[in-house]
Amino acid sequence: MPERIFIGVAWPYANGPLHMGHIAGCYLAADIFARYHRMKGNDVLMVSGSDAHGTPITIRADQEGVEPDVILERYHSQFLDTWDRLGISFDLFTTTHTDNHQRVVQDIFRRLQEQGYIYADTMLLAHCAGCTRFLPDRYVEGICPHCRNERARGDQCDNCGHTLDPIELVEPRCNICGQTPDFRDSEHFFLRLSAFEQDLLNWIGDKDYWRPNVANSTRGFLQGGLKDRAITRDLTWGVPLPIDGYDEKRIYVWFEAVIGYLSAAVEWAENNGTPSAWEDFWKDEDTRAYYFIGKDNIPFHSIIWPAMIMGYGGLNLPYDVPANEFLSLESRKFSTSQNWAVWVPDYLDRYDPDPLRYLLSINMPESGDTDFSWSEFVRRNNDELVATYGNLVNRVLRFTYRNFDGQVPVDAAPPEDAEIALLASARQAMADVDDALAHTRFRAGISRAFALAQETNRYLDTRAPWQSIKTDRADAARALGTAIQVLNCLKVVLAPYLPFTSQKLHEFLGFDGEVSSEPWDFDNLVGQIRPGGTLRNPSALYAKLDTAVAEQEAEQLGVPA
Repeated sequence: MPERIFIGVAWPYANGPLHMGHIAGCYLAADIFARYHRMKGNDVLMVSGSDAHGTPITIRADQEGVEPDVILERYHSQFLDTWDRLGISFDLFTTTHTDNHQRVVQDIFRRLQEQGYIYADTMLLAHCAGCTRFLPDRYVEGICPHCRNERARGDQCDNCGHTLDPIELVEPRCNICGQTPDFRDSEHFFLRLSAFEQDLLNWIGDKDYWRPNVANSTRGFLQGGLKDRAITRDLTWGVPLPIDGYDEKRIYVWFEAVIGYLSAAVEWAENNGTPSAWEDFWKDEDTRAYYFIGKDNIPFHSIIWPAMIMGYGGLNLPYDVPANEFLSLESRKFSTSQNWAVWVPDYLDRYDPDPLRYLLSINMPESGDTDFSWSEFVRRNNDELVATYGNLVNRVLRFTYRNFDGQVPVDAAPPEDAEIALLASARQAMADVDDALAHTRFRAGISRAFALAQETNRYLDTRAPWQSIKTDRADAARALGTAIQVLNCLKVVLAPYLPFTSQKLHEFLGFDGEVSSEPWDFDNLVGQIRPGGTLRNPSALYAKLDTAVAEQEAEQLGVPA
């Protein structure tokens, strides 16, 4: 029976372009997972969108002297272009600045308030005399009380991952004017997060399939005790409160942004003319919901969002939260503020998408931080994409096309032990990649696929059809036909990772339509390669890069190649 899979992906702040750290953190993994499940015939809904109401947007707007919606529109449009060019296949990528999102957020606010999980109280908030205003949490910086990071923000420390309140910071300062804020009472609304502590502990008790970083982080937060959290702020940009008398306050972004997963599903259903279709993904208990995020967002998705769902009632809790660790750049943390990044739009202006997808897959930070370097990018492109996989495709299909009239060879000799062993290995490889992707082990999956490509290269080196064709055409036909059967399997297992070049290989093999529609079925795929089947004249799947590329790109960053 087909499964139903909901995939929620972290909402990027629409205050600047996407960099490789974002892609490695969650977007590529989510896309691979979605493509895999679609190819398996499962019902998939993958959603996300631009986080429109985060204070990074208002900070950028203040810096440029424009309204926040100008910043939102600029970068939301750029995000959509980036997803298209990189092949990130959202079913809907929306924004949190829609009437639909506002309605859903306000509905959840009202329900939680009715259930007694939201209440009014006063709290101390940072107020800057120099700016004559209350400061949103991200407008306050200081020293983290946990790890002593000197650039911690008032909502979270990026260094240690702790969520914070501005009053907890040591030596707080306004990041606009630099003055030390004072703290004043202001009435706000709070989520009674403490009420869910035991329910959350019980809920995560059977999550032994969660990644260790997620499980350990979640248990650590819960064992430390949950505190109620304010969910409103003194702002005029964001979702209004559904209560009279609070016109100068807005629902705080950390509360409303996670509701975007639900509101996006509602919007997707309405856009498709089936307004109730979202319920299949949110109310059917057989649906599995996955949330792809970076490790700095773990508590929001494994504690706060589940608590909100519990309080609201009737909606599916997360099944898994496969958070990745961080990707660094040339051994240094990505930093938007310091312009230490490789911006994805810039990359796509100069290079093809699949080499980046390959490197970030084979080097995905699933269980620990990993690093991107331009020298490694060039090495893996040339040694693995070009020399291993690209060369396999090229030498098999070009030689066959040239020597067998553009067709899958006919009159091949019967298979021997070598062919039986290679096809058995291909069958096992498909099963191994299937298992790896089903359990969100993306590095293992692509490594296994490339191991099959290497094995097929060794098989061809042994069989040497370019030699045997001179004396035994049937023997050469047998080797090439077997290799083509393996290529037909590789195009499928690599399609979630390398969709653009998998489509090219699909067409080289003589097929029309989309490779994404091909069955994840070894016997079917092998059976598709019939003697006399028409092939298309192939071209190179990948372009070899000059080693000077690494030097030039590293020089632009100011580091040695």
